[in-house]
Amino acid sequence: MNWLQKLPGFARSAPGLEWALWKKLPWIALAGTALPMALVALAWLAAPQAPTPADERELTQWLYMAIGVVVLHWTLVFTVAIGCVIVMLMKGPAYVADGLEVPHTDRPGSPTSDPVDDPS
Repeated sequence: MNWLQKLPGFARSAPGLEWALWKKLPWIALAGTALPMALVALAWLAAPQAPTPADERELTQWLYMAIGVVVLHWTLVFTVAIGCVIVMLMKGPAYVADGLEVPHTDRPGSPTSDPVDDPS
């Protein structure tokens, strides 16, 4: 059984913004991860050799904020990736599914129709 039969004569849509975004997503993800972590690394390197507990607490807060920003960024990149995949699939070739004969569609109210859907 062939589950994916392409619809004959179907014209694919031209690629658009989804492919441009799809190709840039790895770099966007890398930049969005590296930038906050680089800022935290610079803050830790610029800290004094013997930081006070208040300085250490502030540096740790910056680390936690950077982790939160990175996780948010990854979530946004993943969401955009899902959107790109959906648009690519929608613009791709059309497929034919096996049809199911529904006997009452052309004859509403016939004896084969569902009594719940029958208006009489």
